[in-house]
Amino acid sequence: MAFSLYSSCVPSSPLSIKITKPCCDVRHGLRSSISTRSYRPDLLGLSVHDLTADVSRNWSFITGSRIAIKPKLARVDLSKKIHGGVHASWLANAQVASNAFTLGTVAVLPFYGLMVLAPKSELTKRSMQSNIPYAVLGLLYAYLLYLSWTPETLQLIFASKYWLPELSGILKMFSSEMTLASAWIHLLVVDLFAARQVFHDGVENQIETRHSVSLCLFFCPIGVLIHVITKALTHRDGPAKHGT
Repeated sequence: MAFSLYSSCVPSSPLSIKITKPCCDVRHGLRSSISTRSYRPDLLGLSVHDLTADVSRNWSFITGSRIAIKPKLARVDLSKKIHGGVHASWLANAQVASNAFTLGTVAVLPFYGLMVLAPKSELTKRSMQSNIPYAVLGLLYAYLLYLSWTPETLQLIFASKYWLPELSGILKMFSSEMTLASAWIHLLVVDLFAARQVFHDGVENQIETRHSVSLCLFFCPIGVLIHVITKALTHRDGPAKHGT
């Protein structure tokens, strides 16, 4: 025997009930098991695998026959809900890290272009005197650092017993895309600042700096070293030519 009803535990969800054992006996306190089949495959956004109910049938001369149905929710699949939320969060963090990486890289290129292509231009000199790029990139770095920070960050940085960083801890910390993006912005800020110092030193001492500034973009320590060598060679050749 089958019939439909609306359950109070599942609002607006029609249930199709099938009695597995016909209740033909009218003895007092007869109980039967029924299985239910919902027309809605989900319950409050979650997958429901098994939904059963107990039927209690009582009969008396005064009240007559009465059937009580007690639904039992056997199992609700929470894995899809949980894994879906974690996956969506990971995608959001990965997208933020990717966008920040691209934005930071594109932001510093015009300043390197000015120092290399037009080192004597007034626009270049005014641009190199401004601190706005460092403030903007500093805010971006702080935001990424906030997103990448975890309770284990300090433990990974100061992993040794002497409160010094260890390579294994740094490697584990940089396994996160957000941490990598923040480190990249950190490098861009430091490299641009070093390139600006090289540029100013070249302008003041009339030294060629375009090759050194170009190296500072991706190989900053080498760019600074090349500038030191260039400056030393220029000062050595200058007095010799002046003496002749």
